[in-house]
Amino acid sequence: MQLDDISFGTTDWSAITPTEHAGETGKALWRTRQFGAVRVRMVEYTPGYLADHWCSKGHVLLCLEGELVTELEDGRVFRLLPGQSYQVADQAEPHRSSTESGAKLFIVD
Repeated sequence: MQLDDISFGTTDWSAITPTEHAGETGKALWRTRQFGAVRVRMVEYTPGYLADHWCSKGHVLLCLEGELVTELEDGRVFRLLPGQSYQVADQAEPHRSSTESGAKLFIVD
């Protein structure tokens, strides 16, 4: 990831209006900032959320609250609790997320 032409700044995530993204079940609420080619998001998954697609986008993801289950297309499954993160490259390993109890995430991609 190359971070170019980004001035120092702060973000009050509570001031950003969320956009709603339906999952196969549940929904995701995204609060998004774009810095050139870099997207930064605070994402909340409702309880019972299951992504409606396999994602091939690379991310660095930090779990802030709740529990996140990430399944890779090859069948591997990973559970993240608050303070845990994962990283994956673009086009590397398709993945999808779910949560029984809900989760709050910080994502850079």
